[in-house]
Amino acid sequence: MAPGHVAYGLRAQYGLLVDPETVAAWERGRARPDEQELTALAGVLWCSPAELIATASTLREHRMARGLSAEELARLVGVAAHAYQRMEDEGRWRGTERQTAALAEVLGLDPRALITATGGDERLAELLRDAATTRWQAYVKPAVKMLPLPKRKLESALQRLHTDYHARMAATSSWGASGATGDEGRAYLDDITGHFWAAVGS
Repeated sequence: MAPGHVAYGLRAQYGLLVDPETVAAWERGRARPDEQELTALAGVLWCSPAELIATASTLREHRMARGLSAEELARLVGVAAHAYQRMEDEGRWRGTERQTAALAEVLGLDPRALITATGGDERLAELLRDAATTRWQAYVKPAVKMLPLPKRKLESALQRLHTDYHARMAATSSWGASGATGDEGRAYLDDITGHFWAAVGS
């Protein structure tokens, strides 16, 4: 189908006034359809919205890929619709542990995808850096609250990060390491989330 045919289908079947140039921009990745346009586009192309989303990363994209409205998802995870919509718009999830677990289940998200979709990547990295550089035991409870993973697995991963980081720092400060500046330790902290997901086996 040419962009003109798609634009005609959107107008005839869904009443959306979208010009062929906009359809072409969607195809080339220069513009993105909104939720209503994406749903209609999937209808015109006889596919699901999920097939039109290359790699979902945000809450909205994961929800749309599942064909759920914001109200439906809010009901399924036990959050007020207006509160869910605000969190989705802001890109920051503030649900309880139970609601977070329900969100992961409904959207089919593994822990890593869940953290990204709920806007928690930077918060997780900060928590992991603190756990690696100080007493890791103090960060088990916050990690359990943030991630739907077994407590034992999180404890093991945090302990490993702590051990690996301090082993690097000890190596750079040993008597034989002349002129060492801790670059290896800083590099380790820069990729702390990568080390964490490797440690939990994700």
